[in-house]
Amino acid sequence: MISQKGIIRLSVILGIIFWSLFTIVDLMALFSELNGIAFGFPPFVSNAMLTMFIISLILFYRFNIGQAESVNFVDLLWRVFVSGLIATVVTLCIEFFFTVFASSKVGSNTLVINFLYHVNIGLVIAFLVSTFIVWKRLILYQKSKTLLATWQLYEYALLGTLIFDLFSHDYQDPAFLAVYGILVLIGLYLSFNLKWIAYLNFKQKWRSILFVLLVVIYIWYFFKTLMFFSEKVQLVRDLLDSVFILALITFIIIYCVIALLVILFNLPTTSVFEKKLEEAVNFQRLSQSIPAGESEEKVYEILLDSSVSAVYSEAAWLQISDPSKNVEVTLTHNLDKELIPVITKAVNNSRFKKILNSDFDRNPKSLKISANLKNVNFRSILQFPVTVKGEKIGVLALLKEVNDGFNREMVDIIDTFVNQASISVENFRLLNDAIVNERYKEELKIANRVQNKLLPERLEPCAAYDIHAYSQAADEVGGDYYDVYQLDEERTALIIGDVSGKGTSAAFHMAQMKGVFQSLVQLDLDPKEFLVHANNALSRCLESTSFITVSFFVIDSKKKKVQFARAGHCPSLYYSAEKGTTEYFKNRGLGLGILRNFNFHKYVQVNEFTYQAKDVLVLYTDGITEACNDKKEQFGFDRLQSALTKHADQSPGAIQEGIINDLYEFCGKESLNDDYTLLIVKFN
Repeated sequence: MISQKGIIRLSVILGIIFWSLFTIVDLMALFSELNGIAFGFPPFVSNAMLTMFIISLILFYRFNIGQAESVNFVDLLWRVFVSGLIATVVTLCIEFFFTVFASSKVGSNTLVINFLYHVNIGLVIAFLVSTFIVWKRLILYQKSKTLLATWQLYEYALLGTLIFDLFSHDYQDPAFLAVYGILVLIGLYLSFNLKWIAYLNFKQKWRSILFVLLVVIYIWYFFKTLMFFSEKVQLVRDLLDSVFILALITFIIIYCVIALLVILFNLPTTSVFEKKLEEAVNFQRLSQSIPAGESEEKVYEILLDSSVSAVYSEAAWLQISDPSKNVEVTLTHNLDKELIPVITKAVNNSRFKKILNSDFDRNPKSLKISANLKNVNFRSILQFPVTVKGEKIGVLALLKEVNDGFNREMVDIIDTFVNQASISVENFRLLNDAIVNERYKEELKIANRVQNKLLPERLEPCAAYDIHAYSQAADEVGGDYYDVYQLDEERTALIIGDVSGKGTSAAFHMAQMKGVFQSLVQLDLDPKEFLVHANNALSRCLESTSFITVSFFVIDSKKKKVQFARAGHCPSLYYSAEKGTTEYFKNRGLGLGILRNFNFHKYVQVNEFTYQAKDVLVLYTDGITEACNDKKEQFGFDRLQSALTKHADQSPGAIQEGIINDLYEFCGKESLNDDYTLLIVKFN
């Protein structure tokens, strides 16, 4: 399979060979005629060489121009211009040759003149074929099925004339005229396909006019040159006796004339088309500014530039003031910032002011104003509010040096730009908020994993009792805390605490409580001393508005006695298996961090009790008793007391499950909005 480059090279070689053979055969025929020698080859042979030369040119330009990737129309016309220029320069050189050697034998030699005539024929045909291929690309730029079929018919008919030309015909032959007439009609129909002109801008249209005019001039010059040869000496052939060449020239000229007229008629509307295109591009820039990674300030710059360009404004400013987002921006165009207050005052005092808002959206804080000004350098202003989520965050003002400088169309365009900019800014902020929220969620997940590490992974079993704990945070992190520490073989310390507040702040204080507990519990303090020391430590690190409630227990399994103290925490619940009753330990106490002086010990009350087998001690946080149902009724102490009584004969895990189920049944799982923790001890 031959590549495109291979076909181009082969067509060049074949073109040179066939042109050479065509020239040699014609010159031999002429030499034979001039010297009265019989020439063995019929005219058919020369015509065949010419036909093969034309086919070689068609192949060359079809693969060189017809399949080029560029669809720049001016570039295509430029190629035609270059082809014609080369042919013209060579033709001028031939003319110069005749001028220099006009009186010499060489200059008047029939064979020499015919040779140069054949050189000229080759150049002219090359120019015509290259122009034909370019015209084909232009006509088929936006092709339809009908157009493509018509073009193929025309192209096949044109190629068919090459066979017709094999048998020499005079241009006055009726068959010649009939074929030529049909080709002219089809070519005329095709010449009205000029959709490519609509895609040219103002400069490109002027350049296209120039190039098309040059094509007409080239053809006129080549025609004049061919006539020069026919007048100068006897020619072995007349190129205009070829219906292919004549039809090609006619088609090219018709297309040139129609294209010139269409381009000229389109010139006045080109600027309007370009303006609309620019507005569309600016609108697209505003729409895509955020996805393209632009900042909010970049959106304001695009808005100002686009607006100034759209309404031909001599000066402008864009002032954004949004304290909620800490955004303060003032952009100007051909205007000193010091003049903004002066012009604003002139707008307020203007008696020729129009409110552009419709009646239903006329908000005094967001008026769209068009006004004529006095006593300032500018005579008219168009002022639009910039709003985000319905709130005005700034003003766009456009200025002109003439009265009534802004028409209705300009107002609509600016309205569209400002609305799109507002949407872009709003989307930008929403996107930023979403990113920040997502980052917070990730941080909370990390905090949740860290907090879970602060609670005991498992509670060590003990012969004296069974123990089970359950904790659930309302948010990703919570402020409930519990822990167990083995003081010695017989004694165990228990703690449960609840930090005021919720969320990350509570979780942070819970971590502090963990550190305090782990430090103090190793000192083997009694409950009162423990709470006093804990209050002293936490008073130094807790925020002034924060405190922690705690219940601290020391279980002595040898004496079957429990000592405990409460620092503002929920009263512990105790079930006596012997009596079958459940009661709260209502000893007094003040939360850690509430009283930050040395009098805290006065509010610490230590109690103790002895336990029996199957007695149950329940420590909990207020998330359970204060949980509400849809009627705003709290689960309360009584329901918790009843729940323990109902489930007390079960294992600690089953007791926890029963209490939680009763809680969910009362208020529903979804309505719990506080942390809740249960620590259940069942004595053996």
